[in-house]
Amino acid sequence: MDLSTSYLGLRLRSPFIVGASPFCDNSAMARKLQDNGAGAVVMRSLFAEQLQPLPPAPGGDGYSAPPYPDIAEYQLSPKRYLQQLERLKRRLSIPVIASLNGHQPGAWTDFAQCLEQAGADAIELNFYQVVTDPSVAADQIETEMLETVGAIAGSVGIPVAVKLSPFHASVAQLGIALELEGAAGLVVFNRFYQPEVDADTLEVMPALHLSDPGELLLRLRWLAILAPLLRGSLAASGGIHSADDAAKALLTGAHAVQVVSILLQKGPDALALLGLGLERWMRQHDFSAISQFRGELDLASCPDPAAFERANYIRVLQSWPAGAPGLPRSQAKPEFHAAGARR
Repeated sequence: MDLSTSYLGLRLRSPFIVGASPFCDNSAMARKLQDNGAGAVVMRSLFAEQLQPLPPAPGGDGYSAPPYPDIAEYQLSPKRYLQQLERLKRRLSIPVIASLNGHQPGAWTDFAQCLEQAGADAIELNFYQVVTDPSVAADQIETEMLETVGAIAGSVGIPVAVKLSPFHASVAQLGIALELEGAAGLVVFNRFYQPEVDADTLEVMPALHLSDPGELLLRLRWLAILAPLLRGSLAASGGIHSADDAAKALLTGAHAVQVVSILLQKGPDALALLGLGLERWMRQHDFSAISQFRGELDLASCPDPAAFERANYIRVLQSWPAGAPGLPRSQAKPEFHAAGARR
């Protein structure tokens, strides 16, 4: 079975990429992931806040804790990040992708050249921003994103992927615009870690919730929409927990899939099981290479994708059976008569 795939112009021996996480902090662990079939690894993110002056801390009850970690709290300083990148490049034969996390143009974008010089095969630009200022318009946010991508992609000779949020009014248009600015691919999607509210201490606390397979549905929808529109690469991130999940992402247009949560839960050996499972799925469907089925279920052949999505939405809502458990009998099914009036 040929599990190789092309992603960001890089030839990967398998579509399974270890997403941005602590796994690459340890070279021996990264080597074990490679031995278990990883096609590439993404280092944990280096944050813009580590590379440029921090904004003043906001006040307010419930958010009295410092809004950002102290510099010493970050797991890797910029200097140590470059050293670890060099170490990984010496130990691994698969591509090593560096990750920069920010949300607007700034001095931090210059660090991309340092990542290239240290040997990064590509850069994943992770946009994470929750806009709470009502004076900031949506087009301003996207304009700053495009400027950031253009500045980074124009300053390095290695490919730049953009890890995108699904919370945009027109993801398809933004994807095309990012590609025109130099993005070599998109990762769909960034997972937003929502803060938790402690009702006992009356505090807002950070909370980490690992992904689950239910999150994959949103990714599949947008992979199928974006695949026919973009020339670059697509990767799915979030909800890949089985070989079937990976097959679904590839069928809808992904070139690669990123996994983290399943590895945190079950260890690096789970990666080998994913590869074996995908090979088994391919044999069952008479495929010998990923290139034979990638994108088979995207919306390229659909004359009106918007109508397809709308029709699917309506059909799902109409699939609720009348008198479903827990539904009051009076609400189970509206009654209509010949004149069309409800009794």
